[in-house]
Amino acid sequence: MSQISDLVASKLRDIPDFPKPGVLFKDFTPLIADGPALGELVRDIARRYEGHIDVVVGIEARGFILGAAVAYELGLGMVPVRKAGKLPGETLKESYALEYGTAEIEVHTDAFEPGQRVLVLDDVLATGGTAEACAQLVERAGAKVTAIEVVLELAFLEGRKRLADRPVNAILTL
Repeated sequence: MSQISDLVASKLRDIPDFPKPGVLFKDFTPLIADGPALGELVRDIARRYEGHIDVVVGIEARGFILGAAVAYELGLGMVPVRKAGKLPGETLKESYALEYGTAEIEVHTDAFEPGQRVLVLDDVLATGGTAEACAQLVERAGAKVTAIEVVLELAFLEGRKRLADRPVNAILTL
């Protein structure tokens, strides 16, 4: 493991039976509550993409935290991708499957300039449904997904398979 992945691992905590019985939730909040650790994480991500992207996308909700911080570090803008019904303007929607049904995410139709290079940023890659839907939204809006970056990948859920044609980086893989 790298120094940054060791740092991430040391700051995650397990919450059993959340959000439902049998699930072991990987809680990200201790990492973002630690200012020096958060700063190190943000700088690590920013270094990887400096000069290679034009805008950062943060996926609701924890992706907003990282997305805004990385965008700020790079002097770029951040575009939120939100749950359906949360954005005030004209939007594009994308549906994706959950284990118990479906969900929708949205982005403003005018969020990107044609051809902009986009970093999609989120905290966890699990089944890949949200990240895949987000990438499809970005591309439908006329931009290009340069990479998908996550702090934690739950490899046993095989979410990366859904993103096989897009570059994916996970800082820590469990």
